[in-house]
Amino acid sequence: MGRRKQSGRNLNGILLLDKPLGVTSNAALQTVKQLYRARKAGHTGSLDPMANGLLPICFGIATKLSTFLLDADKKYRVTVRLGVTTTTADAEGDVLEEKPLGDVDQAAIEAVLPQFSGPIQQLPPMYSAIKHKGERLYKLARQGIEVERKPREITIYSLQLVEMKLPEFVLDVHCSKGTYVRTLAEDIGKVLGCGAHVSALRRTAVGSYADDNLVDMAMVQDAAASGSFIEMDKLLLPIDSALNHWPAVNLSPDSAFYLRQGQAVMVPNAPTSGWLRLYDKSGLFLGVGQIADDGKVAPKKLITV
Repeated sequence: MGRRKQSGRNLNGILLLDKPLGVTSNAALQTVKQLYRARKAGHTGSLDPMANGLLPICFGIATKLSTFLLDADKKYRVTVRLGVTTTTADAEGDVLEEKPLGDVDQAAIEAVLPQFSGPIQQLPPMYSAIKHKGERLYKLARQGIEVERKPREITIYSLQLVEMKLPEFVLDVHCSKGTYVRTLAEDIGKVLGCGAHVSALRRTAVGSYADDNLVDMAMVQDAAASGSFIEMDKLLLPIDSALNHWPAVNLSPDSAFYLRQGQAVMVPNAPTSGWLRLYDKSGLFLGVGQIADDGKVAPKKLITV
């Protein structure tokens, strides 16, 4: 039986979607994919339905770079409510316990934040998409089943108290991939002795992308209603914008040729280590490379338009 031919536009680019509240990341993705009539699309890291903010959506060959966005640092603005713990560590869960705040004040909160900075161990919550024997943990949690999880090392690069109006306070969090902000809030509440959960969460950055120029769903719908794919496509960023924080290297025609054959090449004045964006002499984006032990530029993920 032959493979079913995929329908839709062969579209390449990245949409910085401001995911709305109350919808899953996958539902937002499917809506955008349908509006764009795109053949291929994927998002780069789920946001909970109760969270909003930056959800990069990759179209076409940009999906080849989605792993680099999944692995990138993230930034969040989180509102933490003290005195109440819930089953999901956010406002959507059932209340487990309520406690008085006691003598918790701004000084007490600022005193515990250093405990959660730098590399720390974090136990993934049951309400997460991690799999246990092929089943998502949140599906088991909804059945009242709890399984043993192993702590993971994450890194909190910065944790800043930006606002406080008890029983709530607001933090700006810059963290590594795999960080559960709900768990972070819950753990801070434990140390403070009164419990806590997340009452609001917004993702403000993914890698080099920030939330200062996002496209909301209404903008996509308005562009689609105009009947012009040109207007819609103006909302997209080029695929290499996902890697703007990496050095760029321009290759000679010969080097570009050999690189496309999968061979590592010597490039004068190239960085001595790390990941690179690769371009040919005309400025065409070729893909992603990495400096090998011998100093050569090795191809890692090449892009063919």
